[in-house]
Amino acid sequence: MDKLKVLISNVQKDIKIPTGIRLLIRKCCHAVLQTEEMSGNYEISISFLDDAQISRLNKEYREKDSSTDVLSFPVKKDGGPGLNPETGAKMLGDIAICIPKVYEQAEHFGHSIQREFAYLTVHAMLHLLGYDHEEGGISAVRMREREEDVLSKLGLQRDSSYVIDDEQA
Repeated sequence: MDKLKVLISNVQKDIKIPTGIRLLIRKCCHAVLQTEEMSGNYEISISFLDDAQISRLNKEYREKDSSTDVLSFPVKKDGGPGLNPETGAKMLGDIAICIPKVYEQAEHFGHSIQREFAYLTVHAMLHLLGYDHEEGGISAVRMREREEDVLSKLGLQRDSSYVIDDEQA
């Protein structure tokens, strides 16, 4: 991969985004593309939303009247990239991350906020590339394996944390 542009916008205003999260998200996007052995220039847009904002998107695009943790909107339905005529970069699509869900799920699963941001980013990136788990079966297994492969390469495997607890050091 030559160059990756990740545009991140914080649309929600209720929860402060921790320092380092934007860099972590960029690293996750890069790691997915690297793991998938993709070359060229890419663009991805990521928005941080609140429950109401992501609920509206979920209802409009998926006909589900509820909040969710992350949504992916690929430029092309087949997971292939579109082309930005101004830059020549391949546009993969948009990702929406629900910030309150990040905190809820990190607590629920007993891992760090950073690990949850990373997981949701990797998960959404794989959706942009055409991976799908909705139907279950082998495609779901393949996607879960790929998620853990990328997270492991980032040092964020399932049973570890991005932040080292001082008591464990």
